[in-house]
Amino acid sequence: MKVNIQTMLGDIIVRLYDETPIHRDNFIKLVKEGYYDGTLFHRVIKDFMIQGGDPDSKGAPAGKMLGVGGPDYTLEAEIKDGLFHKRGALAAARQGDEVNPERRSSGSQFYIVWGQVYNEGQLRQFAKQLRMQKVQDAFNALATEHRAEIMQMRRDRNRAGLQELQDKLVAEAEGKVGKDGLTDEQLKLYSTIGGTPHLDGQYTVFGEVEQGLDVVEMIQGTATGRADRPIDDIEMRMSIVE
Repeated sequence: MKVNIQTMLGDIIVRLYDETPIHRDNFIKLVKEGYYDGTLFHRVIKDFMIQGGDPDSKGAPAGKMLGVGGPDYTLEAEIKDGLFHKRGALAAARQGDEVNPERRSSGSQFYIVWGQVYNEGQLRQFAKQLRMQKVQDAFNALATEHRAEIMQMRRDRNRAGLQELQDKLVAEAEGKVGKDGLTDEQLKLYSTIGGTPHLDGQYTVFGEVEQGLDVVEMIQGTATGRADRPIDDIEMRMSIVE
């Protein structure tokens, strides 16, 4: 399924992924309801991304803080291997891990990636950081599984047992992740097309731009003011591409 995002700068046609059906179906539902019509690209960061989908941005006066609006629900994360934050990727915005450990997506807010093209040295550093994050995530998941055992050891003040279990879980997490932080596909994408590799595995990517990447480029380069809001409003309307 494809959606046309119409702006004064031109049209952006995005294709929604079947691999992320929860996000695909929700986006289609909102588009058909006219939910996005009249909303703004309210947050724009050059060489990074453009964000929209906040219903509070409709007719918002200059200076109004935006970015927290949405429907009264969030979406289950659909973070899938093979769906990356390459340039033109369509992804779901969300609250941070500290208040949203399940990484559930906003019910309506989304962003389109612009990012940068990276050299080999930069990608090696990203790969290292990404692997560390993956190991930490795997360790946290394992620690949750062993929570009762950990709590009992703490009550018993069994420091040796806690250290032994920690070492075991770290080794298990390392084994789950493996040695590589970025796949060959990611390395190729980010050294040629560009994007934002540090977001991979953190947010749900549920589509990509098929036409109108030049429009995304114009929007990401627009002048912005407070809270990264474009000085000149960039309003959108959406329709299903039959």
